[in-house]
Amino acid sequence: MVMKTLFALSLLLIITAQLTACNTMQGFGKDVQRGGEAIERTAK
Repeated sequence: MVMKTLFALSLLLIITAQLTACNTMQGFGKDVQRGGEAIERTAK
């Protein structure tokens, strides 16, 4: 039980840190879009 709770809290912390790094959900969307565009350019 303790391991499940610790895992869930760790996962939540990681996700929160990632979203905070992008400042907003809109920023996160732009980051994902730029990543996709970079992959497309590389594939061409």
